[in-house]
Amino acid sequence: LLAIKPLLENNIIDTEHIIVDSKIGSSGAGAKVSWGTHHAMRYGVIRPYKPAKHRHTGEIEQELGLIAKKAIKVSMSPHAVNLVRGILTTNHLFLTKGASELDIWKMYRNSYKNEPFIRFIRDKKGLYKFPDPKFVVGSNFCDLGFDIDDDNQRLVALSASDNLMKGAAGSAVQNMNVMQGFNETDGLKYTPLTPV
Repeated sequence: LLAIKPLLENNIIDTEHIIVDSKIGSSGAGAKVSWGTHHAMRYGVIRPYKPAKHRHTGEIEQELGLIAKKAIKVSMSPHAVNLVRGILTTNHLFLTKGASELDIWKMYRNSYKNEPFIRFIRDKKGLYKFPDPKFVVGSNFCDLGFDIDDDNQRLVALSASDNLMKGAAGSAVQNMNVMQGFNETDGLKYTPLTPV
């Protein structure tokens, strides 16, 4: 959602063809133990599960629809990967209006200018050019980035987060802080286990 929000706010993507491809660590599978979630069976895998009609698709469409103020169509395909914590989501979006890389960066920065836990990742030369769950695990950060495929009018929007922090406990603490009038970042200023 966070990687797509600024693009919907600026009405530059096709809302009928949003493709969401997520790579999810084992802690995203819930508390119930099963053969497929056991770490010995997950080692070295990239296993699709529910590649069509995933149960979270409706929630994503609902929340994106509230941002866009119209119905949204999402195709979601999650994959179990050899991680314990972390989610990397690659969103394939199709541009309906021309936008430069600088224009899109401005959209992201304007949308999240007051958000202390959103970071923008784009290193044109380094090994880590885009968001990577490795650099958010243990923190409440969500790292965002994108790339543009001009040949296909496609924008690839990426996000990485720790599903146990930003996806669950961290979001709960952040929301409690806001509701109780505390500083939004109280109790959440943890450096990721692998700092950037």
